[in-house]
Amino acid sequence: MQRTSFGDMACSIARTLDVVGEPWSPLILRDVWVGMSRFEQIQGDLGISRKVLTERLNHLVEQGVLERRPYDKRPRYEYVLTQKGVELVSLLMVMTAWGDRWLAGEAGPPVLYRHHACGEIAQVELRCSHCGEPMGPSDVDPLAGPGAAVAGSAT
Repeated sequence: MQRTSFGDMACSIARTLDVVGEPWSPLILRDVWVGMSRFEQIQGDLGISRKVLTERLNHLVEQGVLERRPYDKRPRYEYVLTQKGVELVSLLMVMTAWGDRWLAGEAGPPVLYRHHACGEIAQVELRCSHCGEPMGPSDVDPLAGPGAAVAGSAT
């Protein structure tokens, strides 16, 4: 089955989905972020088929999100996040906050974040890069940027 490509759309959301919009990719990135860097570790944690995991890892390497590094004389590799991948983890942290709020249920969040700077358990928030105030959908006006395909589109 051919996957729809969103990479050529003049939309940052669509372009991001072209990299990580398939359901396994964010979970693979999560595993690498928390320290599971080898194929067998990721495969065992996710229960994903070897074929699908190979395809997803290859795609993430091709997209520059993961780097493949040899760790054995045999052709064995570990995977590490590139800077591009580290920045995608920020997106995963925002997704986690949403899931914790709306889907965690009575058990509560499965993961907590301890902030290095203050040592406290914290929740992820979006903040304005200029003034530092919280920033959500009702706090912004989407405007067409220089890369917009049509005047008035903004994402």
